[in-house]
Amino acid sequence: MINVTVSRKNNQITEFELSGHADSGPYGYDLVCAGVSAVSFGAVNAVIALCDIHPEIEQGEEGGYLRVQFPHSLSQEIMEKTQTLLEGMIISLETIEREYSQFIKIHSK
Repeated sequence: MINVTVSRKNNQITEFELSGHADSGPYGYDLVCAGVSAVSFGAVNAVIALCDIHPEIEQGEEGGYLRVQFPHSLSQEIMEKTQTLLEGMIISLETIEREYSQFIKIHSK
């Protein structure tokens, strides 16, 4: 099971954490894992490239873990752009969760 935890402060996403494995298929053919990875890494790469910020990123060596914490002091314009990209990521992950809820759960804190 992949657990996604999204942390917010003042309705702004401050960090997210993904942990666990979907185990929805054999290694290399796990579509849930591939989808979650593509969505989350794509969103982080988009934030870095389009917003020119560098979040704190922690990854597990064997996969199965990603924590990304975003800087607190951003301009209003950069904060809005970052939040739009992150909310898009959450919507994509929720879409995966709707179809594959036995393999992924999203939590907010």
